[in-house]
Amino acid sequence: MTRASLDKQPREVAAMFDAVAARYDLTNDVLALGQNRRWRAEVVRAVGARPGERVLDLAAGTGTSSRPFAERGAFTVPCDFSLGMLAAGKRRVPWLPFTAGDATRLPFRDGAFDAVTISFGLRNVQDTEGALRELLRVTAPGGRLVVCEFSHPTWAPFRTVYSEYLMRALPALATRVSSSPDAYVYLAESIRAWPDQAALAELLIGAGWSRVAWRDLTGGVVALHRGVRPHDA
Repeated sequence: MTRASLDKQPREVAAMFDAVAARYDLTNDVLALGQNRRWRAEVVRAVGARPGERVLDLAAGTGTSSRPFAERGAFTVPCDFSLGMLAAGKRRVPWLPFTAGDATRLPFRDGAFDAVTISFGLRNVQDTEGALRELLRVTAPGGRLVVCEFSHPTWAPFRTVYSEYLMRALPALATRVSSSPDAYVYLAESIRAWPDQAALAELLIGAGWSRVAWRDLTGGVVALHRGVRPHDA
């Protein structure tokens, strides 16, 4: 099984990411036309990790997104449910504490982290609201959440072009560069089916996060959502 269905069965999704782990970062660079590096930099700024803080990077994959937090002096835990991705990451960055975990049943105590973040992974979780509540549970009161995820371009003409790229060009390009091209057909389908910016903000609020806001990156191709765990949550 290299392509999950949109009902996002955890075993199927994990197996799909296991299959693409070897060339995952390279493939992302190509398919995102290099924009993913800018998006990661925006996440780092939004999280604002400080020395001594505890940061959870959920859906961390090979740990590429985790290293900047650790390099800023934060105790950073990369967590993912794909053992293949974790193994690839551990080979590359052996000093990071890679941890296996399901987004809806995280293996951490209540209030364990000062900041939690998930980039391009929330879309792959079967129970989005359950994952957001679980992230709230492991965040300390007053702690912060940053979600970076594909979203809906805000300019209608560009939205049409982008949709065509997702469903036609992206799978064709993935055939050339990915170790498992079928996985990127799922990627395109899951992006199209994902809630828009305002709808995701409502999900965050419903899960208990306060001070929820978002800003668009690359014209809304990606949205950066933020929230804070209330002290009385």
